[in-house]
Amino acid sequence: MCLDGITAVPPTHVATVVTYLEMREPPPPGPRREPLALAPIGPDLVRYRALYRAVGLPWLWFGRAGLTDAALCAILGDPDVEALALVEDGRDVGLLELDWRQPGEAELVYFGLVPEAVGRGVGRRLMEEALRRAFARPIGRFWVHTCTFDHPGAIDFYRRSGFRPYARAIEVAPDPRLTGDLPRDAAGQIPLLGE
Repeated sequence: MCLDGITAVPPTHVATVVTYLEMREPPPPGPRREPLALAPIGPDLVRYRALYRAVGLPWLWFGRAGLTDAALCAILGDPDVEALALVEDGRDVGLLELDWRQPGEAELVYFGLVPEAVGRGVGRRLMEEALRRAFARPIGRFWVHTCTFDHPGAIDFYRRSGFRPYARAIEVAPDPRLTGDLPRDAAGQIPLLGE
């Protein structure tokens, strides 16, 4: 039911505003820096799921949480998908996932850091690597989407990186804390209603 632009969402669901951003050419390269320690995750589902959870739990990331092992393996095993772990002191602290399955474009599917790595400039360097890798292939568009559940600075970060917003949508989905895909205490800033 929609009244004056407000649409009711069932208490068993969550709703978020999604913003889509893109760039058509790489921004000018910045200063050369020491390369980051990035490790391909490949079909290591245990490692991927652990890192996805460590990065995404505070923001209610659920896109990969409910996938079966077979479905996730099919994505990560595709030669046009690259999932990388940012490693510091032997520990995975960041996730970079790129997807070139659509001809002529790349999607920044997942990008984030574990909470204790945020605010140290590591994200900027990881984005520089994402840009380098995305445009190393012949693409005409690099795009990403983020939502109001994500870090409050996400859109500004992407804009400073050279992305421009081009579309907005409302996503409504079953609350993953109620489906069992995420723990009930995930993303405490997003109220759990359907108990």
